[in-house]
Amino acid sequence: MESVRAEVNNAFKLSGFTIRKEASTYVADQITSMTPHERRAILDKLTSHILKQCISQPVLEKEHLEIAFKECSASGLEETETVLNVIDAFNIPKLSYDNERNKFVKSVHKNNLYPEPKWKAQFLIDRYEIIWQRTVRNKLFAQEALPSLAEEKYFQLRKIEALLSSSSRIDDVIVLGLLIQLTEGKYYLEDPTGSVVLDMSQTRYHSGLFTEYSFVLVEGYYDDKVLNVMGLVLPPPESRASSLPFFGNLNTFGGNSKTLLKNSKSLLKIEQENKEGMIIFLSDVWIDTLKVMNNLRTLFSGYNDFPPVAIVFMGEFLSCPYGQEHCTQLRMALSNLGEIIAQFKKLKDECKFIFVPGRSDPCAANVLPRPAIPSSITQGIREKLGDAVIFTTNPCRIQYCTQEIVVFRQDLVMKMCRNSVHFPETGDIPDHLVKTLFSQCTLSPLSLAIQPVYWKHSDSLSLYPMPDLVVIGDHFQPYTRSYQNSQIMNPGSFPRTEFSFKVYVPSTKTVEDSQIPKDDG
Repeated sequence: MESVRAEVNNAFKLSGFTIRKEASTYVADQITSMTPHERRAILDKLTSHILKQCISQPVLEKEHLEIAFKECSASGLEETETVLNVIDAFNIPKLSYDNERNKFVKSVHKNNLYPEPKWKAQFLIDRYEIIWQRTVRNKLFAQEALPSLAEEKYFQLRKIEALLSSSSRIDDVIVLGLLIQLTEGKYYLEDPTGSVVLDMSQTRYHSGLFTEYSFVLVEGYYDDKVLNVMGLVLPPPESRASSLPFFGNLNTFGGNSKTLLKNSKSLLKIEQENKEGMIIFLSDVWIDTLKVMNNLRTLFSGYNDFPPVAIVFMGEFLSCPYGQEHCTQLRMALSNLGEIIAQFKKLKDECKFIFVPGRSDPCAANVLPRPAIPSSITQGIREKLGDAVIFTTNPCRIQYCTQEIVVFRQDLVMKMCRNSVHFPETGDIPDHLVKTLFSQCTLSPLSLAIQPVYWKHSDSLSLYPMPDLVVIGDHFQPYTRSYQNSQIMNPGSFPRTEFSFKVYVPSTKTVEDSQIPKDDG
């Protein structure tokens, strides 16, 4: 014990402090069971913390150390390191690519729901810049790869202005641009330098879902002011590891931390040690339906002894429209759900209940991102569960330790397939969807007529750099897919799939299929 006290005294003396005997005894009692390495780490943290407090006297009392130790030893985390953080869509950082510095910088533009008209084009230009810079450094187009290619296979990524300025035929053209209909029934390719009409009569489509307002790579030849499309390809996605050097230590995901918590060793340790930690995802949770509520009660009962980190409920939360009574019915149903959860004390105390609204949930227009359900409707369940319940936006982001999770409630498969220029003839639809979303860097590569978006908040839909997990609550059958160290999953509709749901285990990055057991009685 005396040797530990001496170690404490020396640590503070080196930082210019004199420490009272009762204060050094208190610190020694707290750290005596630690390893020498852990003792040094906590003492460094304590002295650093005390120095930041600007204490007027160099003599440290016991109360100084009690406060400092309590603040420094909270899970061993820094002030901005949070184990679980739900980030709503309106607080996502806006990042833009700086072509001169070849890196991303944080935008200083103030976000508002109804900005000036120029932002309608600007959010698409920003997405083009992201996809362009990612594509030109891909090994298929990077300059250092060109000498190794045979001369006949040399392709150059061009801008549309280079085509428009030519009066002769250009073969072996590859152009990146936005696929749109500027006149009905006629497709064009557009980039910030201009637009060109497409002849798609001979087009061969590669894998993916090609929708209007998606960015595509067009292969073909340009002749007589028309770009004849021989092949239509999605821009190549980029793994997270390849993307991160262009962001530096910027917090790309959101939250209070200025730096990316993905790199936190303290959070990684907590994540790996919590082998039993899990996050549960359910979609279409109709809390006005007796059968759904009975199955939720079974779910809560099953997890009460070993509570998960969080249970994420995705809307819609009512099984049918109630007209003028819709808000009243939802308020009552949520309050009833709160009463049921409150019966499971351990679950209530140790688990977070996160609610992500669906399209018919009040009280917002069909524009993304969608605000959280108003507090006037959620007051009853909040009173029963307190801080355990979180109502957030659609989409939203969840940071658990070093894991980055994007949650989105949208019937995306139906929308994407219905609005595709060409429906895939082979392959699995979820595979096509996953490739499309990551290649487009967004959760909604659809025209604004199909899915309106708040222009200045389009970053909330971003999938760049790739998160660890994307959860899409869709009516389509449940699926889980992996792509370049990221995963996309759909838990499916809770009542329509015999009450199935998905469980994510962060420590192993695995997704498990689960289902409420049938009551044979």
